[in-house]
Amino acid sequence: MPVITMSGNLAGGAREVGGAVSRLLDIGFVDQALMVQAAKRCGVPIGTLAKHDERYGSLRERVSQLLQTFLERSAASGGADPLTGATGLEAVLSRTYADMAADRVEPHLSDSTYVETMTAVIEEIASEGDTVILGRASQIILKDWPKAVNVLCVAPQELRFRRLSERDSIGLEEATKRVHESDRARGAFYRKFWKVELEDPNLYDISINTWHVDYEAAAELVAATVRLKASN
Repeated sequence: MPVITMSGNLAGGAREVGGAVSRLLDIGFVDQALMVQAAKRCGVPIGTLAKHDERYGSLRERVSQLLQTFLERSAASGGADPLTGATGLEAVLSRTYADMAADRVEPHLSDSTYVETMTAVIEEIASEGDTVILGRASQIILKDWPKAVNVLCVAPQELRFRRLSERDSIGLEEATKRVHESDRARGAFYRKFWKVELEDPNLYDISINTWHVDYEAAAELVAATVRLKASN
């Protein structure tokens, strides 16, 4: 029941390697979009998913059930207002790195509420195992989980500019701007909430430079690390 966290800056390859690991090991892949969609589905009857998206839908439904359990526990324990329903949880999970790093007052979402909520959600998902989790500080939240494998993907900025330009069909100048903005926001987020630097090697079991290693080969390295850690 492996749990693998994938981290890195925009266009560094974490998403792509995470997807390749998910396919290689035939396990789920959970990113922010899936968590938000799962929160929206809390309380929605099972069996209403589009047939063309069966595998993704099944995982989304499973995460939705986990989030529903989390909401019920929060309500039973007198949880804070933002967590009293799916809409509130969706709002928490929808926050971007830039949103959370910004120095502004959020009357309905304190820093402590955000950290507690994300910690509980990530741990709830990880408790089921067989999952790749992308970002959201999952590598820090799960750092003490004995069988979790935390992976960092890095790449030179110039390569990341080109990748984002090609991926999003935007000009190189715009891609460069977005990468710089994302790096600042992501770095500020990790420093503000977790008091760490994203690329601190001590946070990870393995670091992969996706300039030198392609995504599929990187997935093989992650799978080997999973097997090694499971055997210890």
